[in-house]
Amino acid sequence: MKYQRTVSLLFICLGTCAWALGSNNDKADNELQRATETIQHLTSTAPDQGVPNQVFEGAKCVAVIPRLAKGAFVVGGEHGKGVATCRTENGSWSSPAPFAVSGISWGPQIGGKSSDLIMFIMNDEGMNGLMKGHIKLGADVSAAAGPVGRTASVEAGVKAGILTYSSSKGAFIGASLNGAELNQDHGATREWYGNDVSFPDMLKGQAHTSNPDAIAFVNAVQNAKETAQVH
Repeated sequence: MKYQRTVSLLFICLGTCAWALGSNNDKADNELQRATETIQHLTSTAPDQGVPNQVFEGAKCVAVIPRLAKGAFVVGGEHGKGVATCRTENGSWSSPAPFAVSGISWGPQIGGKSSDLIMFIMNDEGMNGLMKGHIKLGADVSAAAGPVGRTASVEAGVKAGILTYSSSKGAFIGASLNGAELNQDHGATREWYGNDVSFPDMLKGQAHTSNPDAIAFVNAVQNAKETAQVH
């Protein structure tokens, strides 16, 4: 009888662990799907409310933090999740690298109940900082709120390593994320790649994942880039 109870408890524990793992996988995949939707919105916004084509054309990396909800994901010690991809030496975009972000302040630039945050890494300083897998915006690398409008000039933020935006209800506005810290999400990395590969290996195109949502995200970035070049 005691043996049967032990076996039953073991199966319950195994089932609970499997459910928890499945939930984590679903959550990570949802983040990828939401990040893909955010990138797709870039090309569907009104010209005067979108990210300048010049920003996307010149970006070395793109990082998305999808659907941060005010008072939910970023409050107190809580944090959000994001995903980044960089242009590799052969001109393609790398498989996505997952990260966690903390320390975001809800300022006047980031309004509403839910916002998508996008970071465009514009120069080697920003890209090299991101490659480390740990970066503090405004301290390790310069960051500025990005200009808005398809034909807007990026001269005001040309010296910034990272230009940041907030998107809510289809419109993009410049957003200051100075003080926010980004760190590699090792749990999501293992889920997507099967092992804990490094941030540089992912962002330099040396590691690849067969996750269909990860592939869809990279394709969305590539399509948005091509659309920006056409216009």
